[in-house]
Amino acid sequence: MKDRLGEVIYVGKAKDLKKRVSSYFQPGRFRQIDQPKIRTMVTLVHDLETIEVRSEAEALLLEGRLIKEYRPRYNTDFTDDKRFLLIRVDLGSKLPKFRLSRNRTQDGSLYFGPFAHAGPLRRTLTQMRQKFGILLADANPITLPDGRIRLYDDARAEIYGHANELTPEEYRERVQKACTFLDGKSREWLRDLEDEMRERAAEHRFEEAAALRDTLLALKKTIEQTRKFTRALPEHNITENTAARLAEVLNLDHAPKTIECFDISHISGSFTVASMVRFSAGKPDKKNYRRFKIRSFDGNDDFRAMEEVVGRRYRRIAEQGSPFPDLIVIDGGKGQVTAALRAFLILDLSPPPLIGLAKKEETIIFATERAPVRLPLHDPAIRLLQRVRDEAHRFANSFNAELRSKKIRESILDDIPGLGPKRKETLMKAFGSIQRIRSATKEELQQIPGIGNNFAHEIFEFLHTKQKRSSPQRHFLPPS
Repeated sequence: MKDRLGEVIYVGKAKDLKKRVSSYFQPGRFRQIDQPKIRTMVTLVHDLETIEVRSEAEALLLEGRLIKEYRPRYNTDFTDDKRFLLIRVDLGSKLPKFRLSRNRTQDGSLYFGPFAHAGPLRRTLTQMRQKFGILLADANPITLPDGRIRLYDDARAEIYGHANELTPEEYRERVQKACTFLDGKSREWLRDLEDEMRERAAEHRFEEAAALRDTLLALKKTIEQTRKFTRALPEHNITENTAARLAEVLNLDHAPKTIECFDISHISGSFTVASMVRFSAGKPDKKNYRRFKIRSFDGNDDFRAMEEVVGRRYRRIAEQGSPFPDLIVIDGGKGQVTAALRAFLILDLSPPPLIGLAKKEETIIFATERAPVRLPLHDPAIRLLQRVRDEAHRFANSFNAELRSKKIRESILDDIPGLGPKRKETLMKAFGSIQRIRSATKEELQQIPGIGNNFAHEIFEFLHTKQKRSSPQRHFLPPS
């Protein structure tokens, strides 16, 4: 639904769009709407567009993508971060405290969340105070004459079991550990919600799945903002020192000048794709980015997908006689790293240094027997790896979204009786898009190999009849 200026103000879905839309705009039903927000929205609607898809699951995905893209003002029930609690850490303070907040502001603080339930979150903060020895909002620390800090002046110091007097630098180490813990908590809830959403969709409980999906959008948005803020802290730029620090952490012979990173993206096993991004001297080398469609199987298997794309990439590099990168980064844990290593073994190639970056706690995973390594989030080495990994993730997701969008656009061809995969592919190659096929005359369709006079007539009639029912339509409404 759009206003007079063409701005999208609401996105919705329904099995019966006629019934759904008429429920808003029939005069008698309009008077029965008791929600002021909905009544206001209806008076603003001037233009409608509809998109027909083939299933409720596809509608659910498309609705979520459109809400995320347009952020309509009346789709706010599950996309507004303010309905959830955040944990705020005021990093600009000499002694950062951990506080609860419902609003995220550009105040230089670090935010974690959103979290859905206040009670468990408050208990988590209390447990964190005992576990890490951090300050909450109610603390009043005292600066001692020697410059050290006394955190508490009562029995809490002994109860919590941490040193009560320490330097600001020592306290910031505690803050860093607590932040790493919180980052993992956010992502743990994210995974739980994703699993629950898939279960609801599989059970055809699409409205519940949609509510969970919108909550996921809010959570992912806030987590991404937190990541961006962490990477944007000014004291850590990607320099030669950063690369040297990464070499030190990974026990490399020299600082890596070229890094290639792989990520897999899919929606519940559909539209599985992969990305590879390349960084040179700490900067994106976009002309050497690569995208992959998975060829060897259908379904949800990140390990097989990783083995396939890593093998395809470095088999070609080896055949060309080009040098391998100084470092390969895999977005994932031990399973993904093992799959990437297996690709080299199958090709009988010696791999360059190869690691994984596991999202749960930003843990570095090694292809060797070396134990995983967790660095403080402010360490320049982990910041460089995060930047490379996040770019691979962004690139994979954009390719996945592109394929989904193309599939939705092309799905109408699947409904034409007698049009098989080969002739469908021939049509797409000849015209390039659904819109051009729709615009073609019967004579132009007849000239395509394998179509013929009668079938060209059937395609033309089907598309032009279907277009009236299912292509985006505009209905200009009279002023309310």
